[in-house]
Amino acid sequence: MKTIHILAGLALLVCTGISAQVPAGIATAQQTEIGITEHLDEYLPDDLTFTGTDNKTYNLKQLVDKPTVLMFVYYRCPGICSPLMNSTAEMVNKSDLVLGKDYQILTISFDQREGTDLAVKKRKNYHNLLTRPNVDKEGWKFFSGDSLNISRATDATGFRFKKAGNDFLHSAVLIVLSPDGKITRYLQGTYFLPFEFKMAIVEASEGKSGPTIFRILQFCYSYDPVGQQYVLNITKMAGTIILGIGLIVLLILVLKPRKKTVSNKE
Repeated sequence: MKTIHILAGLALLVCTGISAQVPAGIATAQQTEIGITEHLDEYLPDDLTFTGTDNKTYNLKQLVDKPTVLMFVYYRCPGICSPLMNSTAEMVNKSDLVLGKDYQILTISFDQREGTDLAVKKRKNYHNLLTRPNVDKEGWKFFSGDSLNISRATDATGFRFKKAGNDFLHSAVLIVLSPDGKITRYLQGTYFLPFEFKMAIVEASEGKSGPTIFRILQFCYSYDPVGQQYVLNITKMAGTIILGIGLIVLLILVLKPRKKTVSNKE
């Protein structure tokens, strides 16, 4: 049993070590067109502007006056945008942190063709999902923008997407900002642990940045642009386990004490 535990630990270590070098879905701008390039400890540009549901123009950086969850979606998305926003609404209802008081959510469409009308519809839909008492629903705001501001905002935060016909290929992520606009955490996927969500908000309020837990897991999962979801990468998992077994065998051979030869003398 002890050997199995060691094997599992080494497999995770190998998986983590390799993913730190070549993480799936998280790479430099030169390596990927779709995914997330983390910009931890970097700040939002000062001059990004977007249009709110009241048709007024807002400076994004000036809106960030408390821990902020920034979310890039497009409102007509047939794939992971709805699960992402549904999960976010669920987290708002479950969390003991209060939306509008302890943190806020800013949702921005990265499709320049979408305007205020769609933002208003999404705002109404998701505000209706907020059922927790005493929640300030206005703490979740929806925006649209032009191509220049969208491009600069997504570049600054490392959110990379690709047009595919009338739709887009993209990842699902919540980008957590400190009250002064610093990027402190990325929560990737469409489901979030309540503890992870709360910890991200609390640490953002203190200006602390933290690693993405999902970053480790992404070595074992690959993004499927067709199904627009993350799927288990059997090849990588099998390779990691085999490599782990090889390391175990090597360690046993190297560290196993050799028996001393005893000669009997008459």
